[in-house]
Amino acid sequence: MSRRSRNTRAWRTVWSGLRRDADARATDSDEWAYERLQYSDSDSEAEFSVVVPPVPSAIPVTGESYCSCDSQSESSCNPHLRGFTRVRDCHCGEDYQDFDWVWDDCCRSTATLLSCENRKVSFHSEYSCGTAAIRGSKELTEGQHFWEIKMTSPVYGTDMMVGIGTSDVNLDKYRHTFCSLLGKDDESWGLSYTGLLHHKGDKVSFSSRFGQGSIIGVHLDTWHGTLTFFKNRKCIGVAVTELQNKSVFPMACSTAAKSSMKLIRSVSTPTSLQYLCCSRLRKLLPSGTDALRVLPLPPGLRHLLHSKLGWVLSLDHTQVLSPPPSQTHPPAGLCSGSDSEGCASDPEASQRKRCRWT
Repeated sequence: MSRRSRNTRAWRTVWSGLRRDADARATDSDEWAYERLQYSDSDSEAEFSVVVPPVPSAIPVTGESYCSCDSQSESSCNPHLRGFTRVRDCHCGEDYQDFDWVWDDCCRSTATLLSCENRKVSFHSEYSCGTAAIRGSKELTEGQHFWEIKMTSPVYGTDMMVGIGTSDVNLDKYRHTFCSLLGKDDESWGLSYTGLLHHKGDKVSFSSRFGQGSIIGVHLDTWHGTLTFFKNRKCIGVAVTELQNKSVFPMACSTAAKSSMKLIRSVSTPTSLQYLCCSRLRKLLPSGTDALRVLPLPPGLRHLLHSKLGWVLSLDHTQVLSPPPSQTHPPAGLCSGSDSEGCASDPEASQRKRCRWT
């Protein structure tokens, strides 16, 4: 056999193998939210490479869901996706109502897509080569602002975050860089799915990790100047202080391919006596109590409170357990959720850490 014939046969063998590999991938159902080539931390490997997750962050976080729907999902029969579950459309914890704001179609990274009337944001629909971010359609100024974001996809990668930022945050600045965008400078504050709180490039341990199905609540109190986080309707703690006179936007970002988050609540109310009474009443009731159900209220007042301040009365201020305190000192204005003494520079930090706003 001539040398040319041997080379031709070799190339035909290689080409046949590549076609079989491509055909096998094509038979994988589109219902699977993630392909085997996208579990690396960089989410941008070559098409035909075999990827082995090099770091723990490449593995989606489990066990932090608001409900048990994920535990009932079907396991994969595909050997390349073994260990992952089929993503289902779960609506647990969602209370359809009027939204004070949604995600802004005009202020988002190019690697984002909006759906569900601009309440659901999907990041990196095919593959990821950096960090994508989005902000809310309303600037939050005076008053009380509360919103909840549900993780509707597996949570993994360099970072997936929720938080706030000013209008000076460049959402597309790190589109070719994997990073924790929220909190990378002094114009934003972000809570990572790893439980770390970010600001000015610094990070402190704040909570346990959250994953697919987790509901992350954010309360911005412009009167006291605090930012408080909740996980699955339980208080994590006050994360930021000294936010008076700042105008910020709700924000979220992700580096993970085919990841998504859904805004399931966004409400605002003035800092009134009515609000302060409801907030204080919620703290006096036992954990897990349905305040609107147990209180002897007239039907009209019950309906009014449910529509306007139901979110205040439904919050659980019992602290969820935090990881051991970080050895690093938090920057000014940033309170570590794992520090039982709060910020040493603020004598009221311990009280605010327990989410007592009055």
